[in-house]
Amino acid sequence: MSSNRYFTIFFQILVFAALATTTFSTLSPNYYDYTCPNALSTIRSVVKAAVQKENRMGASLLRLHFHDCFVNGCDGSILLDSTPSMESEKNANPNINSARGFDVVDEIKQAVDEACGKPVVSCADILAIAARDSIVELGGPSWNVKLGRKDSTTASRTDADENIPGPSFSLSQLIKNFDNHGLNEQDLVALSGAHTIGFSRCLLFRDRIYNDNNINTYFAKQLQNICPREGGDSNLAPLDSVTPAKFDAAYYADLIKKKGVLHSDQELLNGGSTSALVKKYRYDTGAFYYDFVKSMIKMGNIKPLTGSQGEVRCNCRKAN
Repeated sequence: MSSNRYFTIFFQILVFAALATTTFSTLSPNYYDYTCPNALSTIRSVVKAAVQKENRMGASLLRLHFHDCFVNGCDGSILLDSTPSMESEKNANPNINSARGFDVVDEIKQAVDEACGKPVVSCADILAIAARDSIVELGGPSWNVKLGRKDSTTASRTDADENIPGPSFSLSQLIKNFDNHGLNEQDLVALSGAHTIGFSRCLLFRDRIYNDNNINTYFAKQLQNICPREGGDSNLAPLDSVTPAKFDAAYYADLIKKKGVLHSDQELLNGGSTSALVKKYRYDTGAFYYDFVKSMIKMGNIKPLTGSQGEVRCNCRKAN
């Protein structure tokens, strides 16, 4: 049996065991089995094509799920466009000129609604499934995504600005932010491992490469070639200097070498339990995958709208 198949089976067993104790029992990996049995395979095919076309899209779709869940729960609010009475979360500082993949979500929504014959799958669930499928496509672990979230009818730019952790956060700020969302230090370090894929804009790491002391000198100079002191705000650098298109544990190896791109990344190696976890995941990819899956499921359970709450949007960009 291949190692990938082993990890898939292993994590499926883990998730089924967790179902018995979850707070949100209305969420289930079998939620669409009868209403739209082709939903998950349809989503997977669109994500697969998008990531194969552009590897970076995998990280972008994962990030949408993360930024959605950290703002009033996993309710698809990040996908809503502005209206005369509501400013979109897309305009919040953590998202503007940064969050991307909305067109792919639109493509997924159209494809899955056609497969189901009508709008059955929520946009919030699409984000959760697309995040998992992106990770799998880039070589990471698979798991059964718990489903049944409904979509919100409102969004809040203010809440997005206040609740999404920033790239300049200290370790104590990160711990407090995650705790506010019901996530602990293990969740913080495991979910930060998502930075093993994707890129960051110069604007977000400029201060680190010119002012931080806990950074590899040669690495800082390399990044300074990409990110000058002035201008070039949108220039990109990979968050994982070795394998940015592969979901692995190389991110943690970078932190140990003081090659974290973001200040908030390097803060994880700042003593205490987070440092111990960084070192553990660096040498034990299986442990990282195990904890990452648990934390993704836990994050996906942040204040979901279920039952009669919310709606299933016909268009992910606007309320029905």
